[in-house]
Amino acid sequence: MERTYSQIDMDERRKIARWTTAGISATVIAEKLGRHRSTIFRELRRNAFEDHAMQDLNGYYCVTAHEMARDRRAKLRKLARFSELRQAVIEQIMHGWSPQQIAGRLQVEGQKLCVSHETIYKFAYSSDGQAMKLWRHLPEHRARRRHGHRFGPEVNILNRPEAVAERKQFGHWECDLIQFRKKFGKANVTSLIERVSRFAVLLRNNDRQSKPIMDKLIGVFQCLPHLARRSITFDRGTEFTDWPYLQAGIGAHTWFCDPQSPWQKGTVENTNRRARKWLSREVNPLSITESDLVEICNRLNSTPRKCLGYKTPAEVFRQKVLAQIRRTG
Repeated sequence: MERTYSQIDMDERRKIARWTTAGISATVIAEKLGRHRSTIFRELRRNAFEDHAMQDLNGYYCVTAHEMARDRRAKLRKLARFSELRQAVIEQIMHGWSPQQIAGRLQVEGQKLCVSHETIYKFAYSSDGQAMKLWRHLPEHRARRRHGHRFGPEVNILNRPEAVAERKQFGHWECDLIQFRKKFGKANVTSLIERVSRFAVLLRNNDRQSKPIMDKLIGVFQCLPHLARRSITFDRGTEFTDWPYLQAGIGAHTWFCDPQSPWQKGTVENTNRRARKWLSREVNPLSITESDLVEICNRLNSTPRKCLGYKTPAEVFRQKVLAQIRRTG
């Protein structure tokens, strides 16, 4: 049934919360509500409750989600309701100030009315902002916003818990793509590394479309206990823009490096360099079979590592997974 409005209401949020708790996928929920699945993925991503200190409480709750959505809309309405604030923001954009600079300056000046840089970006790319061609004055100079909305500040690696950053907890992964010469096309290999054990998984992709890549990751992680797939850290490549689909599929947190900062996921970068022994850029990726990748993974995972006390990644990974199974069994 076609809906006559775009905003999700409280009744729908109650159903989303109930069905999510029951383990029903976002795709099926979308079908039940007559919504596009991206609407449900976005709802679950933007309005889920998260508390890094008490992660057992994390989840989607209808009342909390409704309040979060209402607060977000109220912030955006500030630029529509308060003409002086709106005009000041427009003038500063046209003078070349970035949305971050505008939002930061409002706070420094102690203004009663403040808006976030994300709200300013959304205003600049709204129909009103487009009519004034505000995008021409933004740092990116793009008529369409590229990825800012796909990798919001809430998933920035700076928000990643200390236990992940310092390898104090098992089950946190890093993911990247191993690329080959352009003459071979868009085929590539996904490299997936667990941060504590350095256990590696390699998967071949025929192109860089995000959803098929996420489907393969879901296939890998679904075989593991939940505590062995707590989170994944990516860079900001377009191949990872369907991360809400992955997050909804396996229930893992996702984190993203800062732009042009691949060193922030150094574990997978280091493993990629090791894998280049067999996967040089001159190799045609379409010639690589699944058995080839399994053999390479076996070699990587059976090599003793100094950082593991000369145990192998496979030994440490197996030990950690069995410990998680015993703990939850």
